[in-house]
Amino acid sequence: MVRTLDPSTGGVVRAVLLLSGALARAGHEVEIVSLDLPDSPWLGATRHKGRALGASSSTYGYSPNLLPWLREEGGRFDRVIVNGIWQYHSFAAWRRYAESPIPYYVFPHGMLDPWFRRTYPLKHLKKWLYWPWADYRVLRDAKAVIFTAEQERLEARKSFWLYRCRERVSPLGVEAPDPIHVGSRELFLEKYPALRNTRVLLFLGRLHVKKGCDLLLDALAQLRSSNEPLSLVLAGPDQEGSAERLRVQSARLNLPMPIVFTGMLEGAMKAGAFEAADAFILPSHQENFGLSVVEALAAGVPVLISNCVNIWREIEGDGAGYVESDDLAGTTRLIERWVQTSPAVRDSMREKARKCFASRFEIHRAADSLLEVLREPSD
Repeated sequence: MVRTLDPSTGGVVRAVLLLSGALARAGHEVEIVSLDLPDSPWLGATRHKGRALGASSSTYGYSPNLLPWLREEGGRFDRVIVNGIWQYHSFAAWRRYAESPIPYYVFPHGMLDPWFRRTYPLKHLKKWLYWPWADYRVLRDAKAVIFTAEQERLEARKSFWLYRCRERVSPLGVEAPDPIHVGSRELFLEKYPALRNTRVLLFLGRLHVKKGCDLLLDALAQLRSSNEPLSLVLAGPDQEGSAERLRVQSARLNLPMPIVFTGMLEGAMKAGAFEAADAFILPSHQENFGLSVVEALAAGVPVLISNCVNIWREIEGDGAGYVESDDLAGTTRLIERWVQTSPAVRDSMREKARKCFASRFEIHRAADSLLEVLREPSD
């Protein structure tokens, strides 16, 4: 169950589709219930069995259809997985299943991270008004609350003092790169020729204030004396007008290297971006898991990330990239460390990136981990 399957909303949708596909391939019947309007264009691209019940246009996503549908149809499921909190679908699931023999599980997907409390204090105060009678109960009565990294589990305990749930950790994952995109690198460079003969730093994700893209531009401005032919690709859907602000910032800084905005990339163009990348970079202020980070690892691209990306310990431990703080000094160090890395070490890190993906984040491993949680006996 998820608020929307609109791919432009971020990693939650991707996680739902990837895990659903892996569970289906393992022989399980999966049905995705969303509160999209039935004629939403992105639903046609989804291969999974689903039901779109419609919702109001508010961010809370109230749907008068959901609870009646769950009461009528919800008894035929063996397990119910709720993706995300702070929205009506999680509350409706609690009302339907809290006293039911059918267990339900909750993926918070980083929505309990204290970064939101610090950054949006007024929104946090509003959440406190309905936390005790809504989302606290949603988590308390779930068979398990599933965090995608140990760091997420630890951070979640800091947001609300009234907090009780059965915690489990089960990572997300992505599929191994599709080998069919032959020539995708050249296709990508043909569209963005300014990137040729440069060391491409690739950011791939939503253009949102929490991602730290402004730090990337300021950090590059600190490296004017570098003789390395760097470039930066900012690939992803715009949110809250971030793309225009970043363009203005780039023009003001008068950066001497190509800064390319591609919008959202899919298929061969996305594969080409990874193939053209010298390194992947994400100085995010808050990142629950980082599916784009894992995609880069799968493509053999070393990752330069902040220590606010919750899988940073795994990346650093496996030698698959560099980790620094989520500020200008840390972001500048990320780029400087990579520029100063020898070709031999860079090649070694590419191989370590692939091994990190294969051992930790391949989608079938993620599905097996989730199934272990779903198969745990009742207390």
